[in-house]
Amino acid sequence: MTEKRKINILIDGRNFTVVGSDNEDYVRSLASYVDKKIKDLANKNDRLCQTSSATLAALNIADELYHTKERLQQLENKAKDPMQKYGNLISELDKAKDIIQSLELQCSQYKDDLLKTKIENENIIKEMKKNEQALELKEKELVESQKMIKSLQDKIFDNQMELIEVKKELGEVIKRLDSEKNIFVKEEV
Repeated sequence: MTEKRKINILIDGRNFTVVGSDNEDYVRSLASYVDKKIKDLANKNDRLCQTSSATLAALNIADELYHTKERLQQLENKAKDPMQKYGNLISELDKAKDIIQSLELQCSQYKDDLLKTKIENENIIKEMKKNEQALELKEKELVESQKMIKSLQDKIFDNQMELIEVKKELGEVIKRLDSEKNIFVKEEV
């Protein structure tokens, strides 16, 4: 429990003793404020008695207090909305962080998949180049084989032509031999 103390103050020329636990400077500043309000009212209207000045000063201070409380309530209400929104934003931020984490995981998996696909693609390209080289070699062999076939076909054709010529010559030789044989057989007879 805080210690209570007595503080002497002066308001509107009268001495008062205030008992309380508040800071002495604070109590004196309050007294000075009330004294100033009373003097301001008395200076504006010199027909006011001391009690009326004090009463109107109290009414003005009560009005200030009422408007201050009203403004405080408005500010508290305004402060609630951002605080509620802040809570909602924190919740949305947490959800967004979860989504980001999930997307980062997916991205990592996609990178791994892409790397695997790239390696597979490079292997396929190497294999394809080997196959292309083998195909080129086979095509060269095919061209050489076709040239050889053509050459052999030409030789066969030439041999067939030569064979035909030889058959003709042989046929003529056989005819001559037959005719000579017939002549020889006739002569013997």
